[in-house]
Amino acid sequence: SQLFLAVDPETGTTRTVHVDEDPVWLEIFPGVPAWAPDGRLVRIADEGGARVLAVGDRLLTGAQLQLQAVLDIGDSDVLVSASAGEEAAEPEIGESHVYRVNELGIERVSEGAGVHSAVRAGAVTVLVSHSLERPGARAEVLRDGKRIATVASFAEEPVLSARVRLTEGGARRIPCAVLLPDGYKESDGPLPVLMDPYGGPHGRRVLAAHNPHLTSQWFADQGFAVVVADGRGAPGRSPAWEKAVKNNLVLTVDDQIEALHALAGRFPLDLGKVAIRGWSFGGYLAALAVLRRPDVFHAAVVGAPVTDQRLYDTHYTERYLGDPAKQPEVYAHNSVLTDQGLSEAADEARPMMIIHGLADDNVVVAHALRLSSALLSAGRPHEVLPLSGVTHMTPQEQVAENLLLLQVDFLKRSLGLRG
Repeated sequence: SQLFLAVDPETGTTRTVHVDEDPVWLEIFPGVPAWAPDGRLVRIADEGGARVLAVGDRLLTGAQLQLQAVLDIGDSDVLVSASAGEEAAEPEIGESHVYRVNELGIERVSEGAGVHSAVRAGAVTVLVSHSLERPGARAEVLRDGKRIATVASFAEEPVLSARVRLTEGGARRIPCAVLLPDGYKESDGPLPVLMDPYGGPHGRRVLAAHNPHLTSQWFADQGFAVVVADGRGAPGRSPAWEKAVKNNLVLTVDDQIEALHALAGRFPLDLGKVAIRGWSFGGYLAALAVLRRPDVFHAAVVGAPVTDQRLYDTHYTERYLGDPAKQPEVYAHNSVLTDQGLSEAADEARPMMIIHGLADDNVVVAHALRLSSALLSAGRPHEVLPLSGVTHMTPQEQVAENLLLLQVDFLKRSLGLRG
């Protein structure tokens, strides 16, 4: 349950304004809870299978939208960001839009396919938009809903151009992005596949924006068909889609496989040469993939992985897997260090490259060390690349570039590719 309390600053006494309850979990959203100018509580709630905007006792949106954040609360409306819900007239793969919402209805502020957000003060709104067609962002200034200026951008354009196909795969209509090498022709035949997911909660990777796909395009240009899939657990679709991973993070592997096999009929994918790479939850997913399903995945780059959920942040993990003292079997099932994870397909050992920053204070390096120890005990081939002075991400430009080159070398060696 989640309690919304009003506090008297003089006496410190509180009163309950509202209580939300959910049998699975409740999310926390940017911009809420907040007060409307007339004193009503503004919040985002899970109602009727959707993530909706509530002002006081009234729900102002329905299943046509999935609210992501409240951007501003005005005298006559609320400015929000949202993606299209499962009951939308047309699917909007990877998109987020800005809407004005009040008791009279809903008006879209942003235009064109893309990922849009905004800030607002009084009558002035700055709308920031990303699209697949161009790198970077476009910032426009609106006054009273009319566009009056565009903010010039002096950002350097990337030397690489992402060529992204957004689609859906499988019976679950899993959002996917597919990237092929520059200059690829059908006569070139099928390509080795690189699955490039995050695949977990709070991490949407299939986006209708250019820059998020640049690294995936770089891997594609090394000779791969790159597939990015946002399966169950990823945000932006519906509460049920996100909460499907309760007690079972392992099912994220199933969705990667469903997307892969569904796309194989439409894109030049060589299912005999399939690798997977990921970082953080994506690293966990990559390790799970080759351990649990070596019949599908033939190599993995495992970056900063959460290998044992008991070692990760308590507040975050218990939302998905419960209390480890009360549900030890759930933690065992979701760990890549259990006997189950290392012995289910012992006859088909797939190579792994494990990468971890030694200064990582988010996913501590003990995760990678325990995985390496377990793999060594099981006689499974793997490489470990420790990064001295590197935290959870890799901001150093030269280190990041060399990491990409080392990953490509490992993937080509592991899949038996030449050149």
